[in-house]
Amino acid sequence: MAYTVKGAKEELEWLMRAVENGREVVIIDDEGRKVKLVLVEKARIPRKPRKPGSAKGKIWMADDFDEPLDDFAEYME
Repeated sequence: MAYTVKGAKEELEWLMRAVENGREVVIIDDEGRKVKLVLVEKARIPRKPRKPGSAKGKIWMADDFDEPLDDFAEYME
């Protein structure tokens, strides 16, 4: 698959998926230079390390959480 620079700009997301699926993509500029789009690796989103207890006090549960709902009272008899 060969694209102009303008065409590649408009279709970049699609071209990236095509490369991920094993297709070869070449981009050609007005001066005849060619570049090949190559999959390097999937980016990893940096995350903060997990810390046990970091949500303490942020989550609560109502005292009647496990009580039957009034809507189902007739089924509970």
